[in-house]
Amino acid sequence: MARVFPLFLGFLFHWMRFCYSDPGPGCPKTNASLLNLESEFVMLQHQLRGVFEVIDDCSFRVSQFDMLQGSDVHWWGAIGDDFENLTSGFVISDRKLNQTYKNDTIVVTLKKNLTWDKIRVVAVWDMSTSSDFGHVLLNNSRNGSEDSAPVPSPAVDAGNLTVGKYDQPTMFANCKELSQNYRVRWTLKAEEGVIDIGLEAATGILNYMAFGWASPNSSSKLMLGADVTVTGFGEEGLPFGVCPDRAYEGSGIANNTKLVYGHRKDGVSFVRFQRPLSSDDKKYDFPVNPTANMTVIWAMGPIKPPDSIHPYYLPKNHGGTYGSLMLNVSEQMNDCLGPLDAQDKEDQDLIIANKNAPLVVTTGPPLHYPNPPNPTKVLYINKKEAPVLRVERGVSVKFSIQAGHDVAFYVTSDLLGGNATLRNVTETIYAGGPEAEGVQASPMELEWVPHRNTPDQVYYQSVFTQKMGWKVQVVDGGLADMYNNSVLLDDQQVTLFWTLSDNSISFAARGEKKSAYLAIGFGSGMVNSFAYVGWVDDDGKGHVKTYWIDGKDASSLHITNENLTYVRCKSENGIITLEFTRPLNPSCDDGKRAECKNSIDPTTPLRVVWAMGAGWSEDHLSERNMHSATSSRPVRVHLMRGSSEAEEDLRPVLAVHGFMMFLAWGILLPGGILAARYLKRVKGDGWFQLHVYMQYSGLAIILLGFLFAVAELQGLCFDSVHVKFGILAILLACIQPANAYLRPKRPDNGEEPSEKRLIWEYIHIIIGRAAIVAGIAALISGMKHLGDRYGDENVHGLNWALIVWFIIGALTVIYLEYHEKRRRQERVFGRSNWVLGNGEEEDTDLLGPTRPFAEKESGQSERMEVQLEPLGR
Repeated sequence: MARVFPLFLGFLFHWMRFCYSDPGPGCPKTNASLLNLESEFVMLQHQLRGVFEVIDDCSFRVSQFDMLQGSDVHWWGAIGDDFENLTSGFVISDRKLNQTYKNDTIVVTLKKNLTWDKIRVVAVWDMSTSSDFGHVLLNNSRNGSEDSAPVPSPAVDAGNLTVGKYDQPTMFANCKELSQNYRVRWTLKAEEGVIDIGLEAATGILNYMAFGWASPNSSSKLMLGADVTVTGFGEEGLPFGVCPDRAYEGSGIANNTKLVYGHRKDGVSFVRFQRPLSSDDKKYDFPVNPTANMTVIWAMGPIKPPDSIHPYYLPKNHGGTYGSLMLNVSEQMNDCLGPLDAQDKEDQDLIIANKNAPLVVTTGPPLHYPNPPNPTKVLYINKKEAPVLRVERGVSVKFSIQAGHDVAFYVTSDLLGGNATLRNVTETIYAGGPEAEGVQASPMELEWVPHRNTPDQVYYQSVFTQKMGWKVQVVDGGLADMYNNSVLLDDQQVTLFWTLSDNSISFAARGEKKSAYLAIGFGSGMVNSFAYVGWVDDDGKGHVKTYWIDGKDASSLHITNENLTYVRCKSENGIITLEFTRPLNPSCDDGKRAECKNSIDPTTPLRVVWAMGAGWSEDHLSERNMHSATSSRPVRVHLMRGSSEAEEDLRPVLAVHGFMMFLAWGILLPGGILAARYLKRVKGDGWFQLHVYMQYSGLAIILLGFLFAVAELQGLCFDSVHVKFGILAILLACIQPANAYLRPKRPDNGEEPSEKRLIWEYIHIIIGRAAIVAGIAALISGMKHLGDRYGDENVHGLNWALIVWFIIGALTVIYLEYHEKRRRQERVFGRSNWVLGNGEEEDTDLLGPTRPFAEKESGQSERMEVQLEPLGR
């Protein structure tokens, strides 16, 4: 019973692998030309291997199927294997291939109403990248054409070599795993007296692969005197087979090992060569007994390129991985389960952009294009075929485009290029476009500066043709290159970087010492601030979270939901760097949510503090989240100027400045205006002297207060509303003395004032009152500026005191104006026979509509004063 149960499980597993895709007995077998056609897949990508066989009119079988997993892989049909036909092909089965296959056998059913006469090529196709992993031509059976086979290496003449049962050079009858990443495949052709050997390794492109037979007389040091073939890839990417016998004996010795084929795909090196079982060279070649167990040796390691002494590729120091085993090449063997999966699959040449040297863009033939199928010509950069281009954020990249007028170069987010909008696909164009074309005689110069929001990977392509270019790796350069401004925060432990845009601002903060997290806060301290915390968790994933902090314990940290974009956080040797972009003004208007109040005014200095600590937790905030190092004081960052200054306690300085300005704009200058307005009827010119003394005293105090503030603040910035109102008020106040000096002559008693005198009086009064309005606005905005800068509790009370003072002043003016109006009315209607003063300009009211009439009545009153006596005498 114990033996029957495993057999039953094996039968059940075998039945499950096939029964779900069985086409059923209803499918006819009418296509005699394709019935039982059998061929192998051409390996192009993802280590695809397999044997294809047509079963009937609506299904086919694939056996020995190996393939690395793709993203959106389907069975694909086309009428030809060229670029245009393959890219315009179609899905032929509902079955997807989104997994890794390991020596599997599957039966595939064609879509309904689809017949073989509509299909000339069956391919494994990744729709997300328009990539051909491998294909078969249906007219290429074992007895048919060889057109679909990979072309042998141009470095070796393959002649009329036959490969036995398999047409494709990647297919063999046997496979043995030598190490985890190294395999040997072989097909024995005893009747021809040769053996085909394939070496396959997931290794670097600069490493060699060696395999051969040890000397029958060797017992311990198997490598000494062994008959070994060393293979690999040269600097041009072409395969080679080295250690030729003529290197030891000269031209009289034949090299019996022949290179057949080689490729480098997905980070895996594959080389196929053929050697005779028995050779005439008894000195360097050992006979291989196909039916005996013989000792074979193998090695893999770095290779040494040719030089003037050794014109062949040689193993470097004979190091690396090596081993030996007993092998009988006539025994059937296949312990290679699935394809080799290299960690680094990128083999294209890498070009690192240099801001001082332009990258020359041309076109050329596709010899090793990394994403087949491809057009008949592809893009070359600096004479390298479709290389990987690496650029740094914030560093200028210059292109000299010489690819021809039919190739328009551009950098895009679309993998395929060729104008994605024609495929109803959205794309982002970062540089170039239809106008970016040129020839060698007249190249087009293109400059591109990747910014911090450029994705980590984009593509350079042609606007007019798909799949001519390849990848652009966008890496972080120095933060100073990625951002427009930077400053050191307090204690020089954190550097803040930023770039200001129209409606948003991008920040980066980097600690200058090791920590588990880094936090920056916008406020005068961590308490009552909006904090941005960056840390890297145990899995190496970076996080940036936002908080509103209203206390000094863990319960006072409240998570907010700010609209952050382009968020990144990383730790390098314990140094935390966090980055994010946020809008200047939150998109929400809910006053109950703290983050809705977190606006940034670029014209106002931003107070920034920082903190670091030994650990941070996203969900369970506790005392361990508290900082172990923090800034001792905030730094005021001027976002528009790109500078900063330490937050100093300037309240005493500002208090003196504010008191002087209040004394001038709140008492002296308004008092001087009131004297000129309401004291003219007092006998003598005391009102004039009082007006002049108060105005000049106020102006002197204004200038002293202004110079005092500028000296203490070490400069003058016009970004503040308070400064703008203050400068305007000072300018208006300074105009008044010059205006008074240039006043026209005053008219004599009884004379009408001249037109110049009237114009001067209007200008003098309007400028004076405008200066008072601007000065009051400067006082109010100054109190607000003080509150924004320090958040002083006294500012609220001072604001109310200032408002009350202005209300009292306004009521006083209303009262005096009322009495002045009544006095004039009484004089006009003769209700009084007594006049105080000498009648000189005592009734002047430039703002009154009855000035001429009042002056006329004033003259009559003066004559009555001389001629009349009291009635009661």
